[in-house]
Amino acid sequence: MGSAEEENSKRNWSLQDFEIGKPLGKGKFGRVYVAREVKSGFVVALKVIFKEQIDKYRIHHQLRREMEIQTSLRHPNILRLYGWFHDADRVFLILEYAHNGELYKELRKKGHLTEKQAATYILSLTRALAYCHEKHVIHRDIKPENLLLDHEGRLKIADFGWSVQSRSKRHTMCGTLDYLAPEMVENKAHDYAVDNWTLGILCYEFLYGAPPFEAESQTDTFKRIMKVDLSFPSTPSVSLDAKNLISRLLVKDSSRRLSLQKIMEHPWIMKNADHMGICKYVQVYDQLERYFTFAVRIRKIYFDMLLTLVEYRM
Repeated sequence: MGSAEEENSKRNWSLQDFEIGKPLGKGKFGRVYVAREVKSGFVVALKVIFKEQIDKYRIHHQLRREMEIQTSLRHPNILRLYGWFHDADRVFLILEYAHNGELYKELRKKGHLTEKQAATYILSLTRALAYCHEKHVIHRDIKPENLLLDHEGRLKIADFGWSVQSRSKRHTMCGTLDYLAPEMVENKAHDYAVDNWTLGILCYEFLYGAPPFEAESQTDTFKRIMKVDLSFPSTPSVSLDAKNLISRLLVKDSSRRLSLQKIMEHPWIMKNADHMGICKYVQVYDQLERYFTFAVRIRKIYFDMLLTLVEYRM
């Protein structure tokens, strides 16, 4: 399945082609399961969306756009959408399986990331967004819940539900509140620079454990975004270079935000990022997995136990 992309895209899939494993998560419109393609043994994530929910929330156009955009993208830091099929009640998306799950869970567990981890993820995101922008795709909803990690700790952008393919400026307000750029908060026309803003938000959240403009109410969050009410707590300790990068991205005038190329060349990125995009804690796990000759086998208790053991020793 992984090697015959053209054949896969044209194949008429059905649920009988897959063995369904454990649930990976659930969202507003459906659930995601780990699954194995029967013929090849290829492990995927199967996203199940209920047609009743599609009708209820009128997301037909949004879902079709998401499928078209994600299917067309080929980048190591973007989750693949291999294909899709449907039955009377559901739509099924066949997605690349990211073994280490949501970055959001990793961030909540640790509180905040090290500068090396944060820089590695920001570099990976920047590369993926540079590729998207070359393809005239604006993502508009980058957040930790939409970022997954593969078996090597490599970051993958996973959700293109609010993305748009356009050469012109957009006017739709979308995305998640804490990550919205000022021009989106004001319902003004916006372009690729909204993604650059979000990189600044994420860099801050990776290092401090919370987005910079978080507040008690939506109204207060909006006000803080519009004023760019940015402050850096004394703890945890964060380098001046990291603060410099964040400050040059969280700029109200979108034309003055640091470009993606300049982000990749920034001293903090150059000094701290793993340019292979691999984070250390998952590397150790992967080495142990190979040492004990464990294959990726779903629904096996020892797989989760090994990951717990590695994290405990770290």
